[in-house]
Amino acid sequence: LHLSIRRQRQMCIRDSASGLLGGATFAPRARASGNIPLIREDHRVVIIGSGFGGGVAALRLAQAGIPVTVLERGKWWPTGPNADTFPSGSNPDDRALWYGSVNPRGIYTDMTTLPGMLGLPSGPSLHAGVLEAIANPNLTVMAAAGVGGGSLVYQGMTLQPSKEVFHRVFPEAIDYKKMDRRYYRRVARMLKVETAPDELINSPNYRASRAFAEHTERAGYSVEKIPMPIDWDFALRELNGEMKPSYTNGDCALGVNNGGKHSVDVTYIQQAMETGLVEVRALHNVTEVARTPEGQWQIEVDVTDESGTLQQQKILTSKALIMAAGSVNTTKMLLRAKHQGRIPNLSDDLGKGWGTNGDRIFTWTSNPLSNSFGPVQGGPVIYGSKEWDNPNLANTVIQASLPPTGVDARTTMLVGFGVSDARGRWVYDPLTNDSTLVWPREADWKIHQRITQRLWEIAGPLSVLGDTHAVAPMTWHPLGGACMETVCDLEGRVHNLPGLYVLDGALIPGSTAACNPSMTIAAIAERAIDEIVKRDVGKVI
Repeated sequence: LHLSIRRQRQMCIRDSASGLLGGATFAPRARASGNIPLIREDHRVVIIGSGFGGGVAALRLAQAGIPVTVLERGKWWPTGPNADTFPSGSNPDDRALWYGSVNPRGIYTDMTTLPGMLGLPSGPSLHAGVLEAIANPNLTVMAAAGVGGGSLVYQGMTLQPSKEVFHRVFPEAIDYKKMDRRYYRRVARMLKVETAPDELINSPNYRASRAFAEHTERAGYSVEKIPMPIDWDFALRELNGEMKPSYTNGDCALGVNNGGKHSVDVTYIQQAMETGLVEVRALHNVTEVARTPEGQWQIEVDVTDESGTLQQQKILTSKALIMAAGSVNTTKMLLRAKHQGRIPNLSDDLGKGWGTNGDRIFTWTSNPLSNSFGPVQGGPVIYGSKEWDNPNLANTVIQASLPPTGVDARTTMLVGFGVSDARGRWVYDPLTNDSTLVWPREADWKIHQRITQRLWEIAGPLSVLGDTHAVAPMTWHPLGGACMETVCDLEGRVHNLPGLYVLDGALIPGSTAACNPSMTIAAIAERAIDEIVKRDVGKVI
């Protein structure tokens, strides 16, 4: 009953705010379907989210003999040869977007003006899609939804920063030698990372990858194959006609239908479930978290179907709660709990220290006098170029495939990310019961300037670079908000709140040191959970 009363009060607040803001509507919640049962349960450990942090935590706790319940707002996305689980990047449908991705100002996030893999449906949907577009002034943030989290849709670059660049971002108290010797290697084994074989690269479909490598070397920069969590035999089998294309035509930006990608759902989560101690509950969308007077953690959940229709509501209690819902959603949930007085003693630094990992995405249209990239571009990523000599401007640039369009547009995609000191903050608004990002439009200008310069040199004369950031600023690599040292300790324990942990991108201080975030988030979580098992199990847990 108290749950229903509070929901009604929040709806009234939103309706009042809507009137004040000229009739704006807010992001849709789950729609009810008749009488909704309310179920109460008690659990030993609850993990919110099933991406890199949540997957690591679930497996390692289960291996220590601890029963775990994982709550995931999205659905399972099973794959296999010739599957049609994920939407096509060249013709995305309702499966692409999470419940229409409506932003707090009631404006549908229409991304169709962006080329290739950034093109998303142009009309609102009601589906538990794989991506949420979270629009804010000056920046749209992309977040994944589904069992496996961001690993479902990330390109897969599995990069480990050098010691010097790592400590440009992370505190010296994290022993890099131990990270290198134990935790990064552990992640690489779990994800079965490999570089692409030359047999694949030399095929006609990978002309764009070869062109990037040639141009990069010609510009005087180093180039190397990027380790990827992919069984490349699947791509070779596609070339041989054994299954319809998914890798070899670049149609893998919104998920790989054929399988062969070692995402978290088929590695960490699968092994965790095989222990018999882990239950993964998909389509369980956590709406509120709180601390009870008895010191337990209370988690309120909407259980929906794939269209977002509410089926059940649950109130779970647990002595240990691990937040792993991703940088944005972990931060938003904790901010709401802080400002509603539901979790006292949360740090005033909550919401701060947030960064984009220095993301910048370009289209590269080739010199009309040179060879085309070809009408079909194999993917997802083959080569990259690291510039890490100066930790203050360390950056990595890569070439990524565009999905097929049926024409040869002589265009492919270039992506850069690097070290940036720019930080934003999430601010809670009681009128909307939501948080908005405060982010200066050109906050990352210093690292973006260096990335842009490098990419122009690589592209060469008469080529054209299209800066997607200038059209629709966005990041696919949100980091921070509940950072180590300020909000949590180095193992993700939230200060002054025993039993509450953050083990996802929210823990990372705004950057993963000139690498895309996946491997470092997982390695930091591996390190953290080792310490948590050693020191907290039997006491706090």
